Amino acid sequence: MSLILCRQEPVKHPFYFEGLGVRLFSSQELCYVIYNNPILVMDQFVDDNLIQFIREDLDMAFLAAKLEKLQQSGEEPDELLAMILHECDYYTASEVSRFRQNLTAYRRMPAAELFKAKADYLFSKQQYGKAEAEYRKILDLPKTDRGDNTFQAKIYNNLGAAYARLFMTDKACQAYQKSFDLVKNDEVLKRICHLTQWNTGLVLNERFQALITDEMRQECEIEKEKAQAKAAQADSLKELERLFQKDPIKRLQGAGELIQKWKQEYRNIMS
Repeated sequence: MSLILCRQEPVKHPFYFEGLGVRLFSSQELCYVIYNNPILVMDQFVDDNLIQFIREDLDMAFLAAKLEKLQQSGEEPDELLAMILHECDYYTASEVSRFRQNLTAYRRMPAAELFKAKADYLFSKQQYGKAEAEYRKILDLPKTDRGDNTFQAKIYNNLGAAYARLFMTDKACQAYQKSFDLVKNDEVLKRICHLTQWNTGLVLNERFQALITDEMRQECEIEKEKAQAKAAQADSLKELERLFQKDPIKRLQGAGELIQKWKQEYRNIMS
């Protein structure tokens, strides 16, 4: 995956931004990623690799030197990010000011809330593996820093959702059960019911079996059928159908490209 914006500079070695699984080919793309993803770049984004990319591939030796000097003097990461936005002249002064304000707001958050905000953001970008790691960080905090039961229930619920999208249904079910134990939420119970229908190998203990009513099971079954019908109309399946209508040579070539695309998407989800 990559970003292509207004101007493509002669970059031989694009910079890979692991946070979103994208490759950057220009100073504009670099600024766009920084400005629109502050929570992902606020720590350890400006490193030796990025400075080398700015110097050698973007041919911005002056900016690279300034960043190195500030880095060596122990300058705050926020200042380094703001300098990149300012020197590349892609965003206005007022926009850079708003970017700084966003970073300040994140810096003021308690650790648990910041981890959750980052995890939720990664989840929204379909970076489920990275989101799972951030949710786990909250649960590894000292007990007094993890928030109240309602907050922890949300964490376990979101963790369960991340595991489900990683096809780890056993772990998803365990996370949802912990969420339900903290705050008795029927929607969470319903998600557990869904998991047992999608993975018939899941075995619930007697307590949860008793909590899930026949009415809920029937409702979940109807929703499952609707989801399957919707999936059958997915663009990826339509693309596959069009592919098989082509001649054998184009079909083989297209199949290889499609498989590589799916592999990359899967790597981004799992990483």
